[in-house]
Amino acid sequence: MSKIAIVTDSNSGITQNQAKELGVFVLPMPFFVEGKLHFEDIDLTQEQFYQLLESDADLSTSQPSPGDLMDLWEKVLKEYETLVYIPMSSALSASCETAMMLAKDYEGKVFVVNNRRISITQRQCVVEAKEMADQGATAEEIKAILEEDALEASIYLMVDTLKHLKKGGRITPAAAMIGSVLNLKPVLTIQGGKLDAFAKVRGVKQAKKVMLDAMKKDLDERFGSLRQNGQVVLQAAYSNMSAEAVNAWVTEIEATFPDFEVRVDPLSLSVACHTGPGVVAIACAKKSVFPK
Repeated sequence: MSKIAIVTDSNSGITQNQAKELGVFVLPMPFFVEGKLHFEDIDLTQEQFYQLLESDADLSTSQPSPGDLMDLWEKVLKEYETLVYIPMSSALSASCETAMMLAKDYEGKVFVVNNRRISITQRQCVVEAKEMADQGATAEEIKAILEEDALEASIYLMVDTLKHLKKGGRITPAAAMIGSVLNLKPVLTIQGGKLDAFAKVRGVKQAKKVMLDAMKKDLDERFGSLRQNGQVVLQAAYSNMSAEAVNAWVTEIEATFPDFEVRVDPLSLSVACHTGPGVVAIACAKKSVFPK
């Protein structure tokens, strides 16, 4: 029997096929479409999701059912001695708290990480947890390291359309109408798991500049010593954009931060549900490593 399994949810952006390649397990997140339950990457593809979003379908996220979560844990524990479960941020969903309560019944075999991450930074934690497990870290050690580094991450994202923020009640219809007329592009930030407003500027070009300037300040100040020691990763993300547009954004980031290799991934659907298509994002986070 293998020693430690790494389990996460699809809020990490990791698909079922990618999970197999990485050697981890992914719990598909439930979405309600016109009141009917679907599961990400099982019977709801990225293409279907964005088509539904654009057609103004009644689309909402939900936390996994305790039964589905425990079924996955029990399946994994048939092959592994222990597992580390890395759910989406506790600041965005009650699913982390629910998982922690359920884990108490597994007699030290399930370790739930409250890592305060979502999407691309959550994905990074999963990859690093797998690396630590392969290096001989215990499940308890992996949980402790990831939780210690939980708040060492920063995300900025530009929303292309205000429609979905209005639909989710994050801005008023009047503000959305005025913003659309003025071509305003909200820049949001995720710090400690919460999605908050950061700036509101006119046009995509200015929004990108605001994000790059904010990230430069973070890397120079907040993550300065970690950057000097090579302990920071830089990431780009997007939602439902052309390859040309994605490559242009990555090129812009690399030109601003030539000392970094930039990884790019789609935003998880749980974020895109609230922000819509056409989002570009930049993120950085401390590398979590096992001190051998």
